[in-house]
Amino acid sequence: MEPLLKWAGGKRRLLPLIKNYIDIEYIEKNNAVFYEPFVGGGSLFLDLCLSKCVINDYNSELTNVYLQVKNEPDRLITKLKKHEKNHSKEYYMKIRSLDRSDNYLEMSSLDKAARIIYLNKTCYNGLYRVNSKGYFNVPIGKYKKPDIVMEEKIKEISRYLNDNQVDILTGDFEDAVKTAKKNDVIYFDPPYDYEENGFTGYVPNGFDKEDLKRLRDCCDDLIRRGCIIVLSNNDTSYVNELFSSDYYQIKHIEAHRLINCDGKRRAKAKEVIIYGKSK
Repeated sequence: MEPLLKWAGGKRRLLPLIKNYIDIEYIEKNNAVFYEPFVGGGSLFLDLCLSKCVINDYNSELTNVYLQVKNEPDRLITKLKKHEKNHSKEYYMKIRSLDRSDNYLEMSSLDKAARIIYLNKTCYNGLYRVNSKGYFNVPIGKYKKPDIVMEEKIKEISRYLNDNQVDILTGDFEDAVKTAKKNDVIYFDPPYDYEENGFTGYVPNGFDKEDLKRLRDCCDDLIRRGCIIVLSNNDTSYVNELFSSDYYQIKHIEAHRLINCDGKRRAKAKEVIIYGKSK
């Protein structure tokens, strides 16, 4: 299955490389659970289609989309059709500004999910970004016919979420993996580290080097529990230093960045895929 949302840092182009480190037969044979604590657009877990998953994100707007796709697909599609019918620059600005209103807290979860999907499909390059107050602030994109409703895709993902054991959580990555046990597989795709300042606008508080160190400590603990770890990040000196223990193997790769809407300006970037397992 393909992801519903376009998400900064999405892994669709890196899926073949990442999947080299995720043994589906091993997971199924051991009745193991696949965890994705920074699920984002979900390109990996949707591609794997495993029967037991735990997905999580700190961004509650995002996880609410997954919950509504699972629980209310038909009503969600109806609301997206309304957005599609009314779409214009003026309408976009009106829907974007809803989170600045006191009434936003009273909006239904279904309306919030439809809003986020609509904004994702019509904003500049499908970017999700909030300011320091947590308000969505991405300008409208230049799409002639944005694919807003995605009826078949929503129904397909909804069937998968309902036919399998997929837990959808919202919160910190450490809390998301508390139930992980021996043989479980965890894929971490946190906001990336940069030698200098980089994009950190997924949530108001960002994700800094101390958070990344906390993530490394969490990975160490999971490996001691008998779990298998796969992690993606930028190929920075700090990342390489953090994961330099015997627990980890680091593969250096090149990847195309997808933030820029001009494909000719999406230069290759040096990244790493880190694999961790007890010896």
